[in-house]
Amino acid sequence: MKLKFLLILMCLAITAIPIGIIWGIQGFQSESMLLIGLIFVVTFIVSYFIAFFITKPIIKLTKNIDKISKGKLDVTLEMGEIYEINNLTESLNRVMASLKLAVHKVGIKKGEIFEDAVKAKEKYEKRQQDLLESINGWAWETDSKGVYTYCSKNVAEKLGYSSDEMIGKSVYDFMTSEDAKKVKHIFNDITKKKTTIKNLENWNIKQNGEKICVLTNGIPFFDENDNLLGFRGVNTEITDEKHAINRIKELNKELSDLKIEITELLDERDLTKPISFKKQGNPRLKIDEKWSEHDFDSVFIFDEKADILDCNENMYKRLGYSKSEILSLNISDIEALESKEDIIDKIKKAKKQGVITFKSIYKRKDGSAVLVHENFQYLEDKKKYKAIVREDYSLKKK
Repeated sequence: MKLKFLLILMCLAITAIPIGIIWGIQGFQSESMLLIGLIFVVTFIVSYFIAFFITKPIIKLTKNIDKISKGKLDVTLEMGEIYEINNLTESLNRVMASLKLAVHKVGIKKGEIFEDAVKAKEKYEKRQQDLLESINGWAWETDSKGVYTYCSKNVAEKLGYSSDEMIGKSVYDFMTSEDAKKVKHIFNDITKKKTTIKNLENWNIKQNGEKICVLTNGIPFFDENDNLLGFRGVNTEITDEKHAINRIKELNKELSDLKIEITELLDERDLTKPISFKKQGNPRLKIDEKWSEHDFDSVFIFDEKADILDCNENMYKRLGYSKSEILSLNISDIEALESKEDIIDKIKKAKKQGVITFKSIYKRKDGSAVLVHENFQYLEDKKKYKAIVREDYSLKKK
């Protein structure tokens, strides 16, 4: 309430005393009512002028102080009629004189300590607010018990609650029951050790009942005696990323199960035309150089990085490529089961043993699959490798 209105109300309240006395003595009569009305009007007029007389210099002094706060040090504070306000004016004039002297000695401009400082503060606050609103989550502050004392406005976009609704509630109030127990145990340990909160995953429940996964990061803050006051940090939503990771795990599990099934199937299948080998002078096994189109479906040459260097016609035709296309590929591009690292391991094994035989699945260009039996042979004189492949049967593309 403004001081002027407060003074007027006080004066009018005082008039209740004589009005009550008159009312008690004369009762409800026209003469007494006229007198009471006259007293009320006179009191109101007098109180208004008194209030105006008192508040006018205060209002003027306030305006001058506001100008000073904006860097106008040449403002003159005039004296008034009220003794107490004059004392305040004299004190402010002394402060102004000291401030002018300090500015002169330091050699800085007025704008550098007033207007520029205000603008810098406003710019900083705007930048801070923009950063808070740009994160995929919300900024927060809690006390040492985990009760929210601050939340940025964009919490409403993620949880559906306003920042005011968050304040005063525990962080556990918004978590699933399972995660609330887990996080409470972790938070208690962090509070005891006064350490940072780092990449703490937890599921929160939105106002509409939907669940979102957030990543919590925060730091503790303390008083001057190093007593823990609470934590400040950011919650970032990672729901989509979490679903993607879980889906990848499911796919890897399905792929692993499929690989086991295929391996078992390969092990159960007997090849009707086993590939023949013969020993030469070298104790290492060497694959027979004499092969026919009937026994083998394709032959190709590759290097230690598994890049295909050359191949026969069967190789690229059976896989649905042109020769130039097949020569631009790595073995891992046509392998359905083995990763590039697995293939490199087999190449190293072939170099050590001379030749290795194994079963696998090749991918054709159209996406269909073919079950194969293949041999990797190390050509020691050429420092390259040869693969001889025989097709077993196809897995039709669904």
